[in-house]
Amino acid sequence: MKILITGGTGYLGGRIIQYLHNFGNNEIIIGSRFPIKNTLPRGLKSVQTIWSSTEELMAICSGVEIIIHLAGINASDSSNDPEMALEINGYVTGRLLAAAVRMGVKRFIYFSTAHVYGGPLQGTITEKSLTTSSHPYATSHRVGEDLVMASNMRNEIEGIVIRLSNSFGAPLTKGANCWMLLANDLCRQIAISGEMELSSSGLQRRDFITMTDVCRSIEHLLKLPIQSGNDNLFNVGGDWSTSIWEFACLIQELSKKVVGFGPKLKRVEPDLSDKTEDFKYSIAKLQQTGFTLVNNREEELLNLIKGCQIFFSKKI
Repeated sequence: MKILITGGTGYLGGRIIQYLHNFGNNEIIIGSRFPIKNTLPRGLKSVQTIWSSTEELMAICSGVEIIIHLAGINASDSSNDPEMALEINGYVTGRLLAAAVRMGVKRFIYFSTAHVYGGPLQGTITEKSLTTSSHPYATSHRVGEDLVMASNMRNEIEGIVIRLSNSFGAPLTKGANCWMLLANDLCRQIAISGEMELSSSGLQRRDFITMTDVCRSIEHLLKLPIQSGNDNLFNVGGDWSTSIWEFACLIQELSKKVVGFGPKLKRVEPDLSDKTEDFKYSIAKLQQTGFTLVNNREEELLNLIKGCQIFFSKKI
């Protein structure tokens, strides 16, 4: 298959490209706003995504069978510039989607976020749960979602929307924009200071998914027989709801295997109002299509701890 992956130089994009390149017989094209100067491995090509040009977008879609659209701005940048969030996460998606339809692309996979459900998340969250978040990161992704689903319902393209929970794992490069993510940040702290510190009590629950399982979900959705017009919206998570404190304690324990000690772990002490709510991020809909998780949590965290030691430790 000829696959275009936008945002291919980012955290998710890098891991997905590596996975599909190593384990699939695919022709992969990396889409990036900036020219990629490094020599790419055999079988990989790159194109510059000029989002303001319809003609350029149609050109990069030519001959492509599947687009995986990852390009976007993160939650922090979305909060600082809501208009830019709407432009990049929403309208840019619409421009690429229109070009894909005109050029006969078969399938369009759009990465959205579990943040659309609001927060803090409680109870069981399914694809039918209300999307209540007013944060620009979530609302801009909802625009992108609606555009993809509308094109799908018009039978123009096989549109798939992924609402991703909290992924974790080692990036391919130090420069990946991923160090604000919980696990990545904690492992980075260990490499820099030998300690970890949470900015909260850590009692809130989140769903966590390994980057390996994120990549496997994409491989699954590339091959999944679907039809345009169907409801192709999927929660993608690790089926693992744990508190932030418990997750940090797991990293603390696994660090002993890498750095030889359990780093000191600090947090804001819980008060009487803090409590851990029941929470499940349901991926039953995706599992019903035949998808299974490998849940390689310890392996992914060990590789992340090791990677941070290489990237950030002054001792290496």
